[in-house]
Amino acid sequence: MMVQVALIVLLIVAYAIVSRLLKSSIALLGQRKSVNEVRITYVSRMLNLGFTAVFVLLVCLVLGIGYGQLAIFFSSVFAVVGVALFAQWSILSNITASLIIFFGFPYRVGDWVKVVDKDDEILGQIIEISTFHVIIQRLSGDVVTYPNNLILQKPVVRFTNRDAAQAMSQFSPKDS
Repeated sequence: MMVQVALIVLLIVAYAIVSRLLKSSIALLGQRKSVNEVRITYVSRMLNLGFTAVFVLLVCLVLGIGYGQLAIFFSSVFAVVGVALFAQWSILSNITASLIIFFGFPYRVGDWVKVVDKDDEILGQIIEISTFHVIIQRLSGDVVTYPNNLILQKPVVRFTNRDAAQAMSQFSPKDS
């Protein structure tokens, strides 16, 4: 019994330390990449949620709850969540894409980009990267809300400035 209590205390201390390190690392990475503070908080919460699930799983194992009981519980939870998200799979894929964009997207707010899309020219300046969308303001002033999961699937060209982007436009530039 004392061993279990000691392990649980050790897990709690480790959880607190790793949770703070995770939060500060994400904040530091977000500041280095000039990411909006709201996105930093969102990513931090999402990763902390996953870390908390692992912590709860470890505590259950230390308390002696069997693998079979945990497997039944977690498979039931995942089944309910899976059914709920199946109808809205694009929401889940956009959330996942948002995490990928946070850690590995080579473009930032303020960059001039062109999303290579055969149906439409999406060329402009990134004005925001949110949880579900990358918001691009076109040269004409129109605003395009482009889903995160699609921007990861399409080639994106980055330009050094507005003039370089305007030179690549397939449409005649309007007076600025």
